[in-house]
Amino acid sequence: MTRRPQILTIESLEKFERVINRDFRPYDINMMVMPGTLEDKHKNCASIPALRRQFNLIYLLLGGEHDVRLGAEHTRLRDHDLVIVPENTVYASDHIRHCTGFCIHFKTEFLQTLLQRPLSEEFPYFRMDAHHILGLSPAESKIIRQSFENIISEYQRFSPEKEYILRNLILILLLRVREIYRTHTKTIRQNTSRPEQLSTRFKQLVEKHFRTERTVSEYAARLGVTSGHLSDVVKKTTGRSPREVIQDMLFLESKVLLAATDKTLSEISGELNFRDLAHFSHFIKKKTGHFPQAFRKQLSV
Repeated sequence: MTRRPQILTIESLEKFERVINRDFRPYDINMMVMPGTLEDKHKNCASIPALRRQFNLIYLLLGGEHDVRLGAEHTRLRDHDLVIVPENTVYASDHIRHCTGFCIHFKTEFLQTLLQRPLSEEFPYFRMDAHHILGLSPAESKIIRQSFENIISEYQRFSPEKEYILRNLILILLLRVREIYRTHTKTIRQNTSRPEQLSTRFKQLVEKHFRTERTVSEYAARLGVTSGHLSDVVKKTTGRSPREVIQDMLFLESKVLLAATDKTLSEISGELNFRDLAHFSHFIKKKTGHFPQAFRKQLSV
């Protein structure tokens, strides 16, 4: 059985280049933006372990093989797919091969002086409950590609105005994506069945409330449906029961806290609203076959 990658927390772009892309060239640990081609960024990696980044990612796949895990969703990408990964989103890829395209990582604060509102309000596709994978037409893909090429060209050029120009070029990219995103979300809403809409709303609610709400009935009440109907719809559209979706989210966050923080087991148990440490230990033991302390040691290996 293949062991699923654990969650890594990546605080800086410098660490991402060093740990994920295995690029050991010297980088400024305080750098705020990193554009590039997928050919260059993926030349040393065939997969990306599950991680939570402290920066945003946008990339355009033009060719090759690439899958993506966003939270509990797993999708195989197609040519001209545009992927948006907001900061703090759990993201992974199990299979990367011969990819071509463009990408950019950037810290939200890099653009702060150009924004009148928070990033997710200016650009709704950075919201956690937004659609994060858009299948572009060749014409749309060409527009986004041009924006990426302009950013990379400026990034590689020396100029006393480089930082200011880069900020504005990235803003233009985000505006182009927003223009396309509005059209796509309208089409998605029109083509999504009512069961799929209900299932999506359920998963969005779980992402927000899983720490405090653990029963199917609580989510059914929020959605205005019966527990039985919600169970049938979620099972049919996702292949998992609502309870499994809730438990998976809780376990995923448990792994993040165990692996990426120095919090005690009691602190983690309390943060995740378990009745007591014994119940948290039982939950982890049931999921992994190990008690939390032993499981934490495994995650650090």
